[in-house]
Amino acid sequence: MSAKHLSGKTALITGAAGGIGAEIARRFQEEGALVFVADTNRVEGEQTAASIGAAFVPLDVTLEESWKAALSTVLELAGRLDVLVNNAGINIRKNIEEMDLASFDAMIAVNVRGPFIGIKHALPIMRAAGGGVILNMSSICGLVGHKYTNETYTTTKGALTMLTKSVAVRYAKDNIRCNSIHPSTVETPLVQTLFKDPERKAERLGEVPLGRLASTADVANAFVYLASDEASFINGVAFAIDGGLTAA
Repeated sequence: MSAKHLSGKTALITGAAGGIGAEIARRFQEEGALVFVADTNRVEGEQTAASIGAAFVPLDVTLEESWKAALSTVLELAGRLDVLVNNAGINIRKNIEEMDLASFDAMIAVNVRGPFIGIKHALPIMRAAGGGVILNMSSICGLVGHKYTNETYTTTKGALTMLTKSVAVRYAKDNIRCNSIHPSTVETPLVQTLFKDPERKAERLGEVPLGRLASTADVANAFVYLASDEASFINGVAFAIDGGLTAA
Protein backbone atom coordinates (compact mmCIF):
# COMPACT_ATOMS: atom_id res chain seq x y z
CA MET A 1 0.00 0.00 0.00
CA SER A 2 1.39 3.41 -0.98
CA ALA A 3 1.89 6.08 1.67
CA LYS A 4 -0.97 8.49 2.15
CA HIS A 5 0.00 12.05 1.30
CA LEU A 6 -2.09 13.83 3.95
CA SER A 7 -1.76 11.49 6.92
CA GLY A 8 -1.97 13.32 10.23
CA LYS A 9 -3.35 16.53 8.72
CA THR A 10 -6.64 18.19 9.66
CA ALA A 11 -8.43 20.03 6.86
CA LEU A 12 -11.46 22.30 6.68
CA ILE A 13 -13.02 22.56 3.21
CA THR A 14 -15.68 25.18 2.49
CA GLY A 15 -18.47 24.67 0.00
CA ALA A 16 -17.88 20.94 0.31
CA ALA A 17 -21.45 19.62 0.34
CA GLY A 18 -21.34 18.89 -3.38
CA GLY A 19 -19.54 19.39 -6.67
CA ILE A 20 -15.81 20.08 -6.70
CA GLY A 21 -15.72 20.69 -2.93
CA ALA A 22 -17.13 17.25 -2.21
CA GLU A 23 -14.56 15.67 -4.50
CA ILE A 24 -11.74 17.55 -2.75
CA ALA A 25 -13.08 16.34 0.60
CA ARG A 26 -13.27 12.75 -0.65
CA ARG A 27 -9.71 12.82 -1.99
CA PHE A 28 -8.36 14.40 1.21
CA GLN A 29 -10.05 11.69 3.25
CA GLU A 30 -8.59 9.00 0.97
CA GLU A 31 -5.14 10.49 1.50
CA GLY A 32 -5.40 10.21 5.26
CA ALA A 33 -6.59 13.65 6.34
CA LEU A 34 -9.12 14.29 9.07
CA VAL A 35 -11.67 16.24 7.02
CA PHE A 36 -14.30 18.77 8.05
CA VAL A 37 -16.93 19.35 5.39
CA ALA A 38 -18.16 22.93 5.76
CA ASP A 39 -21.24 24.30 4.00
CA THR A 40 -24.46 26.26 4.46
CA ASN A 41 -26.42 23.24 3.21
CA ARG A 42 -26.67 21.05 6.30
CA VAL A 43 -28.61 18.19 4.69
CA GLU A 44 -26.27 17.68 1.73
CA GLY A 45 -23.23 18.52 3.85
CA GLU A 46 -24.03 15.86 6.42
CA GLN A 47 -24.73 13.34 3.67
CA THR A 48 -21.39 14.05 1.99
CA ALA A 49 -19.52 13.91 5.28
CA ALA A 50 -21.16 10.62 6.25
CA SER A 51 -20.44 9.08 2.85
CA ILE A 52 -16.69 9.61 3.19
CA GLY A 53 -16.27 9.27 6.94
CA ALA A 54 -15.70 12.98 7.56
CA ALA A 55 -17.27 15.48 9.98
CA PHE A 56 -19.71 18.22 9.04
CA VAL A 57 -19.60 21.81 10.33
CA PRO A 58 -22.19 24.42 9.35
CA LEU A 59 -20.56 27.50 7.87
CA ASP A 60 -21.75 30.66 6.15
CA VAL A 61 -18.47 32.02 4.82
CA THR A 62 -19.80 35.57 4.65
CA LEU A 63 -20.28 35.79 8.44
CA GLU A 64 -17.36 36.23 10.84
CA GLU A 65 -19.22 34.65 13.77
CA SER A 66 -19.96 31.59 11.64
CA TRP A 67 -16.26 31.23 10.85
CA LYS A 68 -15.35 31.56 14.53
CA ALA A 69 -17.87 28.86 15.46
CA ALA A 70 -16.70 26.48 12.73
CA LEU A 71 -13.02 26.85 13.60
CA SER A 72 -13.82 26.47 17.30
CA THR A 73 -15.52 23.15 16.48
CA VAL A 74 -12.47 22.00 14.50
CA LEU A 75 -10.17 22.83 17.39
CA GLU A 76 -12.48 21.18 19.91
CA LEU A 77 -12.66 17.94 17.91
CA ALA A 78 -9.22 17.80 16.30
CA GLY A 79 -7.03 20.14 18.32
CA ARG A 80 -5.44 21.68 15.21
CA LEU A 81 -5.98 22.96 11.68
CA ASP A 82 -3.34 22.13 9.10
CA VAL A 83 -5.13 22.91 5.83
CA LEU A 84 -7.81 25.46 4.98
CA VAL A 85 -9.44 25.08 1.58
CA ASN A 86 -11.47 28.13 0.55
CA ASN A 87 -13.57 26.47 -2.11
CA ALA A 88 -17.00 28.08 -1.62
CA GLY A 89 -17.94 30.41 -4.46
CA ILE A 90 -20.87 31.66 -6.52
CA ASN A 91 -21.35 33.02 -10.02
CA ILE A 92 -24.38 35.11 -10.94
CA ARG A 93 -24.17 35.03 -14.72
CA LYS A 94 -24.89 38.63 -15.79
CA ASN A 95 -22.57 40.95 -17.68
CA ILE A 96 -21.54 44.28 -16.21
CA GLU A 97 -24.37 46.21 -17.85
CA GLU A 98 -26.98 43.83 -16.48
CA MET A 99 -25.44 43.17 -13.05
CA ASP A 100 -27.44 44.75 -10.25
CA LEU A 101 -25.46 45.89 -7.23
CA ALA A 102 -27.15 43.44 -4.88
CA SER A 103 -25.87 40.56 -7.03
CA PHE A 104 -22.44 42.19 -7.26
CA ASP A 105 -22.28 42.52 -3.48
CA ALA A 106 -23.40 38.90 -3.01
CA MET A 107 -20.58 37.64 -5.22
CA ILE A 108 -18.02 39.80 -3.44
CA ALA A 109 -19.31 38.54 -0.09
CA VAL A 110 -18.91 34.85 -0.91
CA ASN A 111 -15.92 34.89 -3.27
CA VAL A 112 -13.71 37.48 -1.53
CA ARG A 113 -15.04 38.34 1.93
CA GLY A 114 -15.45 34.63 2.76
CA PRO A 115 -11.84 33.60 2.12
CA PHE A 116 -10.61 36.84 3.72
CA ILE A 117 -12.41 36.09 7.00
CA GLY A 118 -11.39 32.43 6.96
CA ILE A 119 -7.74 33.26 6.43
CA LYS A 120 -7.87 35.97 9.10
CA HIS A 121 -8.98 33.48 11.74
CA ALA A 122 -7.02 30.46 10.50
CA LEU A 123 -3.66 32.23 10.58
CA PRO A 124 -3.23 32.41 14.38
CA ILE A 125 -4.33 28.78 14.72
CA MET A 126 -1.77 27.65 12.15
CA ARG A 127 0.97 29.87 13.56
CA ALA A 128 0.47 28.37 17.02
CA ALA A 129 0.82 24.86 15.53
CA GLY A 130 4.04 25.73 13.70
CA GLY A 131 2.62 26.14 10.21
CA GLY A 132 -0.10 25.23 7.76
CA VAL A 133 -1.44 25.46 4.24
CA ILE A 134 -4.13 27.74 2.81
CA LEU A 135 -5.53 26.89 -0.63
CA ASN A 136 -7.87 29.28 -2.42
CA MET A 137 -10.13 28.22 -5.27
CA SER A 138 -9.72 30.88 -7.90
CA SER A 139 -10.23 30.35 -11.64
CA ILE A 140 -8.62 31.05 -14.98
CA CYS A 141 -10.75 34.17 -14.58
CA GLY A 142 -8.36 35.20 -11.82
CA LEU A 143 -5.56 35.21 -14.39
CA VAL A 144 -7.09 36.48 -17.64
CA GLY A 145 -10.10 38.44 -18.82
CA HIS A 146 -12.17 35.52 -20.05
CA LYS A 147 -14.54 36.55 -22.84
CA TYR A 148 -17.20 34.00 -21.90
CA THR A 149 -17.32 35.03 -18.22
CA ASN A 150 -18.94 38.04 -16.59
CA GLU A 151 -16.85 40.89 -15.24
CA THR A 152 -17.97 40.53 -11.63
CA TYR A 153 -16.79 36.93 -11.39
CA THR A 154 -13.46 37.88 -12.94
CA THR A 155 -13.13 40.75 -10.46
CA THR A 156 -13.72 38.47 -7.47
CA LYS A 157 -11.30 35.81 -8.66
CA GLY A 158 -8.64 38.38 -9.48
CA ALA A 159 -8.96 39.76 -5.96
CA LEU A 160 -8.59 36.26 -4.52
CA THR A 161 -5.45 35.69 -6.60
CA MET A 162 -3.79 38.76 -5.13
CA LEU A 163 -5.03 38.03 -1.61
CA THR A 164 -3.28 34.67 -1.97
CA LYS A 165 0.02 36.24 -2.96
CA SER A 166 -0.15 38.83 -0.18
CA VAL A 167 -0.76 36.20 2.48
CA ALA A 168 1.95 33.97 1.02
CA VAL A 169 4.70 36.56 1.31
CA ARG A 170 3.71 37.91 4.73
CA TYR A 171 3.18 34.61 6.54
CA ALA A 172 5.87 32.42 4.99
CA LYS A 173 7.96 33.31 8.05
CA ASP A 174 5.41 31.38 10.11
CA ASN A 175 5.74 28.32 7.85
CA ILE A 176 2.30 29.01 6.39
CA ARG A 177 2.01 28.47 2.65
CA CYS A 178 -0.78 30.01 0.58
CA ASN A 179 -1.53 29.13 -3.04
CA SER A 180 -4.43 29.64 -5.43
CA ILE A 181 -5.80 27.07 -7.87
CA HIS A 182 -7.17 28.16 -11.25
CA PRO A 183 -9.33 25.67 -13.12
CA SER A 184 -10.82 26.24 -16.54
CA THR A 185 -14.37 24.94 -17.05
CA VAL A 186 -14.91 21.85 -14.89
CA GLU A 187 -17.31 19.10 -15.90
CA THR A 188 -19.91 19.25 -13.15
CA PRO A 189 -23.68 18.56 -13.34
CA LEU A 190 -24.30 22.30 -13.69
CA VAL A 191 -21.88 22.57 -16.59
CA GLN A 192 -23.39 19.51 -18.26
CA THR A 193 -26.75 21.29 -18.12
CA LEU A 194 -25.26 24.46 -19.63
CA PHE A 195 -23.63 22.41 -22.37
CA LYS A 196 -26.91 21.06 -23.66
CA ASP A 197 -26.43 24.08 -25.91
CA PRO A 198 -24.00 22.62 -28.51
CA GLU A 199 -22.69 26.04 -29.50
CA ARG A 200 -21.70 26.87 -25.92
CA LYS A 201 -20.05 23.47 -25.50
CA ALA A 202 -18.06 23.87 -28.73
CA GLU A 203 -16.77 27.31 -27.80
CA ARG A 204 -15.52 26.15 -24.40
CA LEU A 205 -13.86 22.98 -25.73
CA GLY A 206 -12.32 24.95 -28.57
CA GLU A 207 -10.36 27.24 -26.23
CA VAL A 208 -8.60 24.37 -24.40
CA PRO A 209 -5.46 23.05 -26.17
CA LEU A 210 -5.94 19.59 -24.62
CA GLY A 211 -9.44 19.54 -26.10
CA ARG A 212 -11.46 18.53 -23.06
CA LEU A 213 -12.95 19.93 -19.89
CA ALA A 214 -11.26 19.59 -16.52
CA SER A 215 -12.71 16.83 -14.35
CA THR A 216 -13.42 17.23 -10.65
CA ALA A 217 -10.66 14.67 -10.08
CA ASP A 218 -8.17 16.85 -12.01
CA VAL A 219 -8.91 19.70 -9.63
CA ALA A 220 -9.02 17.64 -6.43
CA ASN A 221 -5.71 15.95 -7.22
CA ALA A 222 -4.03 19.35 -7.50
CA PHE A 223 -5.40 20.32 -4.09
CA VAL A 224 -4.03 17.08 -2.60
CA TYR A 225 -0.58 17.79 -3.98
CA LEU A 226 -0.48 21.43 -2.85
CA ALA A 227 -1.71 20.48 0.63
CA SER A 228 0.94 17.79 0.99
CA ASP A 229 4.50 18.05 2.26
CA GLU A 230 5.67 17.23 -1.26
CA ALA A 231 4.72 20.81 -2.14
CA SER A 232 6.56 22.29 0.85
CA PHE A 233 8.48 24.83 -1.28
CA ILE A 234 5.49 25.99 -3.34
CA ASN A 235 4.18 29.27 -2.00
CA GLY A 236 2.31 32.19 -3.55
CA VAL A 237 1.75 30.30 -6.79
CA ALA A 238 -1.26 30.66 -9.12
CA PHE A 239 -1.63 26.99 -10.10
CA ALA A 240 -3.54 26.66 -13.38
CA ILE A 241 -5.51 23.49 -14.18
CA ASP A 242 -6.64 24.50 -17.62
CA GLY A 243 -5.28 22.16 -20.28
CA GLY A 244 -3.08 24.96 -21.56
CA LEU A 245 -5.80 27.60 -21.97
CA THR A 246 -3.93 30.43 -20.29
CA ALA A 247 -0.70 29.53 -22.11
CA ALA A 248 -2.24 30.25 -25.50
